[in-house]
Amino acid sequence: MSVYQLKSRFQNILRPLVRALAARGVTANQVTTVAAAVSVALGLFLSVVPLPQLFLLVPVWFLLRMGLNAIDGMLAREHGQKSILGAYLNEIGDVVSDIALYWPFALMDPNGPAPAMAVIFLSVLTEFAGVLGQTVGASRRYDGPLGKSDRAVLFGALGIFVAVGGTFTAWTAWLWSAAALLLVWTTINRISAGIREARAATR
Repeated sequence: MSVYQLKSRFQNILRPLVRALAARGVTANQVTTVAAAVSVALGLFLSVVPLPQLFLLVPVWFLLRMGLNAIDGMLAREHGQKSILGAYLNEIGDVVSDIALYWPFALMDPNGPAPAMAVIFLSVLTEFAGVLGQTVGASRRYDGPLGKSDRAVLFGALGIFVAVGGTFTAWTAWLWSAAALLLVWTTINRISAGIREARAATR
């Protein structure tokens, strides 16, 4: 089970807004670029000014970003805005945004940044594995258990924890370890699902 499976319901809620944006000439690439730019700016800001209360911005932005990610996809698919550039912007923007938003948590860990950096690396690897499905004749894979939407919930919860005065101590190493194991599982799931789908397509 993954939060990603709730995507269709989320899209239904946003569809009237998407129609209005399309009517006003807003493009999918513009939405993608804005989402990435704000994510990077917020990540840099929290890295330089790591005030605990400011980390409440993380869950708020993750929720808004999920909405923007759904909007740019709907604009592309449902309003004839698909493009090669858009495909690149979407994938690269998501990965860069995730790195920027996860990095402030690595800096505040008293155990050092290495455990969180491992999670960041594995997060990128899961997305790479998902994209590779398209190169072997399968679809872009979004399998869980710790896909992009699930990680948004995890880091959003960590943002709330920090904002209300929570501190990272020895237990954080267990959290990063659990996240790393789930990310490895996610990568294996995406590779396995991609192989099965590609093989089925050739029969």
